[in-house]
Amino acid sequence: MSNDVKLIDFAAERDKRIHDLRDKKLEDMRNAFEQALPLPKGKKKVKKPKKR
Repeated sequence: MSNDVKLIDFAAERDKRIHDLRDKKLEDMRNAFEQALPLPKGKKKVKKPKKR
């Protein structure tokens, strides 16, 4: 049996968690803006008949 002990880098784990929280806040903010100011949908172009 080996006595390998898994060490946890608390600073790295905290950075990941903080990053995830900021991503969640950013996504929530994007969703709120999208609901308040929806982006215009692409208009369908009407094809004109060719002139002969």
